[in-house]
Amino acid sequence: MRMLRSVSLRVQLLALQLAIVLVTVVSAGGLAAWLQAEQIRDSYQDRMVAVADSVAGLPSVLDAFDDPDPSSTIQPLAELIREASNVTYVVVTDGDGIRYSHPDPERIGEPVSTDPSVPLSGEVYVGTQTGTLGRSWRVKVPVFDAGGTVIGTVSVGTLESELQDDLLEDIPTLLAWLAGAAVLGTLGATWVTHVVRRRIFKLEPDEIATLLETRDAMLHGIREGVVALDDAGRVALVNDEARRLLDLDGDVSGRPAADVLEPTLAAVATDDADVTDRLVLAGVRILVVNRRSATSDGRSVGVVLTLRDRTELHDALRELEGARSLTEALRAQAHEFSNHLHVVSGLLELGRTDDAVSFIDRVGRGGTVTRTVAEGVTAPAVSALLLAKAATCRERGLTLRVDAESRLDDDGDELVTILGNLVDNAADATGHGGTVDVRIDQSDSGEVRVLVADDGPGVPVGQRQLIFAAGFTSKTASPGGGRGIGLALVHRIVQRRGGRVTVRDAASGGAEFEVVLPARVPAGARP
Repeated sequence: MRMLRSVSLRVQLLALQLAIVLVTVVSAGGLAAWLQAEQIRDSYQDRMVAVADSVAGLPSVLDAFDDPDPSSTIQPLAELIREASNVTYVVVTDGDGIRYSHPDPERIGEPVSTDPSVPLSGEVYVGTQTGTLGRSWRVKVPVFDAGGTVIGTVSVGTLESELQDDLLEDIPTLLAWLAGAAVLGTLGATWVTHVVRRRIFKLEPDEIATLLETRDAMLHGIREGVVALDDAGRVALVNDEARRLLDLDGDVSGRPAADVLEPTLAAVATDDADVTDRLVLAGVRILVVNRRSATSDGRSVGVVLTLRDRTELHDALRELEGARSLTEALRAQAHEFSNHLHVVSGLLELGRTDDAVSFIDRVGRGGTVTRTVAEGVTAPAVSALLLAKAATCRERGLTLRVDAESRLDDDGDELVTILGNLVDNAADATGHGGTVDVRIDQSDSGEVRVLVADDGPGVPVGQRQLIFAAGFTSKTASPGGGRGIGLALVHRIVQRRGGRVTVRDAASGGAEFEVVLPARVPAGARP
């Protein structure tokens, strides 16, 4: 094995193919020689049967059996036929196996050296036997008289050495053809070796194995998801991060992309144009997708998708935006409070104490940040979200009102995503001077009900199912595909939780979204 590894792939391929060519040529040569020998033997057999039948049926031969000296008539005829038919011998015997003819006249009158029982029984014998002339391929037929009685035999044979001589005459031609086939096979093996080496970029097996191991280590070690499709749109490769992002289980190689990927992601993969940093919703994750066509020697061989998870970044940006809005509101109120202090200071310096007290009483209630969440909303994340959204709405000239009867203890980060998207959409819909109303109820059993209403234009009845589809938006589409994700994400989170989300006309004239989330199943319990 170590010795084989030290030999180059080119030499191994060439040696293997030459061995195959050699075995094939030798096998074909042996088969051809055997077929030729059988053909020669069959040809001689047909000739000998014809000669034997003709001799056994000659009237002169049959009449000679009644003569006092049959051999005087049969011997010349037998020799004439033997020389004309190119066989080794034509022997005629009587019913006791006594020869009436033989190539050696001295053998006439003697019994035959082989068993004549088969032809004397009326059957035809074909086979190889050893006689006085040597080992021969022979045919023995019976001779019948006019009444159908066997009165003798005719034996026609050819020496096995003559058959071999005929075969050896054909061997040079056969060897020439085999040599030509071997030369063509060698040239073909050399060409195939060259093509294979060129196709694998003249790499050795160890180098190919190293490249594959390195590629797998890199693909499965990077933090970005990678999905490769072949030119037929089938999945060729999926790394570990892509499996995690797309929630894929088992081996998906060779399956069509439409059966494996989300519809929005499959649409990007099958599109003809390349894509850069497009936002796509896959399950409950927001992914940044890049699509590149893979080419080799100027021809397309497939598509490569890279996936990055932007879900956490999306939530972080949302929280950052809320914190920035809250900071701006605090800064504005601090500036306003400073102005109020200057007024109070001036009034006191002027000795107008009563006016200073009146001014403080008039503006005192507006000098702090208004707490918009209800006292019953004790979930820290949701309370902070609503406080940030209230500040953002004030900066945009909107009003965010949270029902004082709202109640929420805690329901995880899912509700933060749901509520944040619904409030953002409502704020965008109502515009400057509008109002967004929020109510959150949590029952004793743990079921949560969220209502978000606005006084904007509302949602047309024909679009109330479409708005939850990924990519659908009534706003101006962004170049990166960032629109049409919020409500689709809300819908998928609610579906995964086993709840429901509906939209209807609000009492204020706009749209009202209702989300109902069932109580959480305790860890370890089966739903």
